Parts: sequence; structure tokens; C-alpha cells
Amino acid sequence: MTEVVPPAPISQHVVLTIPNAISAVRLLCVPLFLWLLWGADHPAVAAWLLAGLGASDWIDGWIARHFAQGSELGKVLDPTADRALLIAGAVALLREDVPGAVTAVVVIVLARETLIAVVTLALAAAGARRIDVIWAGKAGTLAIMFSLPMYLLAVHVGGGWHTLLEVGGWGFGLSGLALGWFAALRYVPQARRALAEGRTARAAA
Repeated sequence: MTEVVPPAPISQHVVLTIPNAISAVRLLCVPLFLWLLWGADHPAVAAWLLAGLGASDWIDGWIARHFAQGSELGKVLDPTADRALLIAGAVALLREDVPGAVTAVVVIVLARETLIAVVTLALAAAGARRIDVIWAGKAGTLAIMFSLPMYLLAVHVGGGWHTLLEVGGWGFGLSGLALGWFAALRYVPQARRALAEGRTARAAA
């Protein structure tokens, strides 16, 4: 019987990996999304692009795990692309004629992203080690990334599709909010440990 040898793990300092390339493309597509929506006036194409970019978030994670292509750069680049896409989609919806309840969802999403960004910068300035993204946070981000294009498409279509997109948007949106804020609470004890470990490492150095 031929022995199956697992692939050797890629160094955490390697930059040129498939997951990193996917994350970089996702990040570079943020201006394209905004141009399609506001410059070219193709909201449907922009919405589908946003949904595809959100779904691709799981592709680079799957490749990194199954082909040992995880890297320190990827742990920073991937959530950065997530944040940029979420903020771009949320800001785009604020400029659309959406119901007030949808605007409230968008504001809550932006509030969480702002909070996470401020806390992350504060922890880094205090010398804390970096905190890895947990599953609930990734799942919440994916759900929101599906809800935003659904809300966007619902503005520009009528009939049964409008109702279907609104229902889907609310399903994904509420699930994403619940998972996102649950993850934010879970990060609190992790942040405390990361801060303590960072201070201990600096003291030892």
C-alpha cells in the first residue's frame, strides 16, 4: 500500500500563496464594486460581485487549511479584505433608498466594525499579541456579506423577487448580526489574555 504523505506546511513567513492572492484580489475589487454601483450604474452586477467576493472568503480559508498554505500575512490580509468589503457594502446601502429597518442593520454593522477596529488598534498600541479570528466571527461576516447584496438587489427589482430578496436579506442579516456580536463578546477574554501575554513577552525581552 502506498503511503500518503501530507504536504509539508508552508512557512508562516511565506507571502506568495494562493489564499493570499485571493485575499489581495478581494481587496482590490472593492473599488470595482463601488465603480459598478455608482460610476457604471450597474447595481445588479455590483451586488453579484459583492456576493461572490463574500463567498470567496471561505475558499481561501479552505485552501489554507487543506493545503498547508497558512501564513502570518494571510491572517492579516484576509480579515482586512473582509472589513473593507463589509464597510463598502454598508456605505453603499446608506446611499440607496432602503427601508429604515435596513438602515438600522447597516448602522449596527458599521458600529461593530468601528468598535473592532478601534479595539484592535488599541491592543496593538498596548503591545498585545494578535488575536486570531474565531469561527463565529467568520460565519457572521459571511452572513452579512450575503445580506448586503440581497438588500441592494431588492431596491432595484420588483414583484416576487423583491419579496424573496428582502426575506433572504433579513434571514442572513439577523443571523450575521447575532453571530458578529456574539463573537465580539467572545473576543473580550481573548483580548485580556493577549494583552497580558504581550506584556509578559516584552518584560522577558
